[in-house]
Amino acid sequence: MAFLDNSGDIILDAVLTKAGAERLARADGSFRIAKFALADDEIDYGLYDKEHASGSAYYALKILQTPVLEAFTNVQGASGKSKLINIPRNNVLYMPELIKFTGEGFAQHADGVYYLAADKTTVDKWTGSGESGSLGAGILNAANVGRGVSSIAMDQGINNVNAGTVDDALPIDLMETSYMIEMDNRLGYIFPPYGGRAAAAQGAAASPIRWSFLDDNNIATYYVSRKTAGGMVTPLSRGSDTDSSISKGPRGTRLAFRVGSSLDLKSGTSLTNRLGRTNTAIITNSDSGDTPIAIGKARLIDTKIRITGVTTGYRLDIPVTYVKYIL
Repeated sequence: MAFLDNSGDIILDAVLTKAGAERLARADGSFRIAKFALADDEIDYGLYDKEHASGSAYYALKILQTPVLEAFTNVQGASGKSKLINIPRNNVLYMPELIKFTGEGFAQHADGVYYLAADKTTVDKWTGSGESGSLGAGILNAANVGRGVSSIAMDQGINNVNAGTVDDALPIDLMETSYMIEMDNRLGYIFPPYGGRAAAAQGAAASPIRWSFLDDNNIATYYVSRKTAGGMVTPLSRGSDTDSSISKGPRGTRLAFRVGSSLDLKSGTSLTNRLGRTNTAIITNSDSGDTPIAIGKARLIDTKIRITGVTTGYRLDIPVTYVKYIL
């Protein structure tokens, strides 16, 4: 959906997305518009000029002259990335954000990404001792999620000391209780974290959660909340305990999950051959004497997992790399 300003008249340009058109075409009465979101992706608020020589009437002139995008039919395209929200009160000075949590059980690899061992052969190669071995920081056992104890997590909070202390509660109207997770469904699936926030014993069976929507680009959207089984969304404790968020101000909730590789990625080579690259550097595992995935002996698929807070619309992209060892 988009607003087009033609000769002083405001025109609403509204189109159905591809998914919406498909549902409307069913003609069975099931098509209902329950929610909608507004966004202003094309606007650069950095153009607001409080120092304009002609006065306050010109502060926002460049913004008002910015061309407006037409409506997009692909929800995964360029539209709707910067959601507009309505907060009735006028005393909001700081907005919460999502921050990657890299404490115990959630550490990121030293390379700045999360590596996902796509199959058992890769796990064995990385640990040097099979699945009984240990994978280091930022390496997840995507081949057998039940054997892994590492997860990916992000915390919601106001990362500013001027907004309050870590002992203060985040205002309820800014609290995220639900999140959307978007990822390539061809490559993997989302699993709940194991053992809560800290590392726990291996071996428990793990089942993926069901995606809420799958678009025609194979992007799966998972909608998770505090009601989702497995402790995916939990309230953050306040204070400076060792397991707390690094947020400097009031804290909200933590989203945590694991990732499992798809059957196609585990058992075949078509995805790695088509989407992957041969690694050009040694990827080390700090928990097994720096056992490397050898140069030229693995295919890597670089992708991202996108997290969006349902309440505030804050978005965070998590870089992940699927790794599959080549015999």
